[in-house]
Amino acid sequence: MQHNPDSFQKDTDQTHARDWVKVLSSYREPSGSRSAFELAVTLGPFIALWAFAWFALSFSGWLAFVIALLNAGFLLRLFAIQHDCGHSAFFNNRTASDWLGRVIGVLTLTPYDVWRRSHAMHHSSAGNLGRRGMGDIHTLTVAEYKELSPLGRWSYRLYRHPIVLFGLGPGYLFFFQNRLPLGFTNQARYWVSAMGTNAGILIALSLIYYFGGLMPILLIFVPTTLLAATAGVWLFYVQHQFENTHWSEDTDWDLHDAALHGSSHYVLPKMLQWMSANIGIHHVHHLYSRIPFYRLPEVLRDHAVLAHSNRMTIRESLSNARLHLWDEQSKKLLSFAQARLLG
Repeated sequence: MQHNPDSFQKDTDQTHARDWVKVLSSYREPSGSRSAFELAVTLGPFIALWAFAWFALSFSGWLAFVIALLNAGFLLRLFAIQHDCGHSAFFNNRTASDWLGRVIGVLTLTPYDVWRRSHAMHHSSAGNLGRRGMGDIHTLTVAEYKELSPLGRWSYRLYRHPIVLFGLGPGYLFFFQNRLPLGFTNQARYWVSAMGTNAGILIALSLIYYFGGLMPILLIFVPTTLLAATAGVWLFYVQHQFENTHWSEDTDWDLHDAALHGSSHYVLPKMLQWMSANIGIHHVHHLYSRIPFYRLPEVLRDHAVLAHSNRMTIRESLSNARLHLWDEQSKKLLSFAQARLLG
C-alpha cells in the first residue's frame, strides 16, 4: 500500500485534517434528481435480475444461480444507498432518507435504525483504542494479545482467520446476528427496528415460497445475499485494516486525524467502483460523512492530495488479510509472525 509520499506528507503538514471539514462541506448537498436516478438504476436492475433468475429456474437452475451471483453487485449497491441514508446524505429530507433506508433494510437483511446507530458509533470512535467493540473489526494490540491465555490467543486467531472473517462471518452477521438489536437490547426503538425488518423479510420469503417453492430461496435469495454480504465485509475490512492505519489511545485520539489517516482509498476498476458506490474513497467519507457517494469522485478531482492519500490497489489489499495486531511502538498493523519477532 502506498502511504505518505513526500508530496502528500508536505501537503498534509500544511493542511491539518480538521481543516478539511470546511473544504469538504461544499460537497455535502445531495441532488434530489441525481439520488432518484441512482436509486432507479440500482433497484430497477436488481428487481429485473431477480425476475430473470426466477424465470430461468424453469429450465436451468445453474443459470438462475449465475444470475443471482451477478445480482449481488446491485444488492451491494443498495446497501451503499442505505448507508448514505443513514448519514442523511441521500435526500435532503431526513424522513424520506430514513424510510427509504428501512425499506432497503428488508432487502439487505439489515435493520436500518439499529445499523445507523452502531455505524454512527463506528464513525465517532474509529481508531480509538479506548472505544473498540461496536461496529468494527475486533483488533487487539500486540501487548494485549501477549497477555491472553493460550485459549484466548487461539480464539482471537480463529476469529481473525480469513475463513472465519470472510467465509463464515458474513453469513452469520446478515442471516443471524442482524435479527436481534445486539448492543441496544435495552431500548424499545431498536427492537422495533429489528423486529419490523424481520417481519418484512419473513413476508417476502413467504411470498417467494408460496409462488415458487424452495428453489428461488436456495438458488437466488441465498447466493445473492451471501455474496453481497461477503463483498461488504471485505470492503469494510480493507477500509480500516492496513499496515499504516491509525490507532491511538483515547487521550491522544483525534476524530479527524483518525478519519484521514485511518481510512483507506481503495482504488477499484470502474465497474467495481460503481457497484460499491465509491465507498473505496473511504478517507474522504470519514472526514465528511454527509457527502453523497456520487460526489466523492468530485472531491478527488478537485483535491489531488486526497486522491493520492492512502491509496490501495486490489493486489495490495490482499496482503492485509494477514495483518491482525496493532503495535503501539511502531504504529503499524502486524501479522502474528511479525509480532512474534518482537519478543
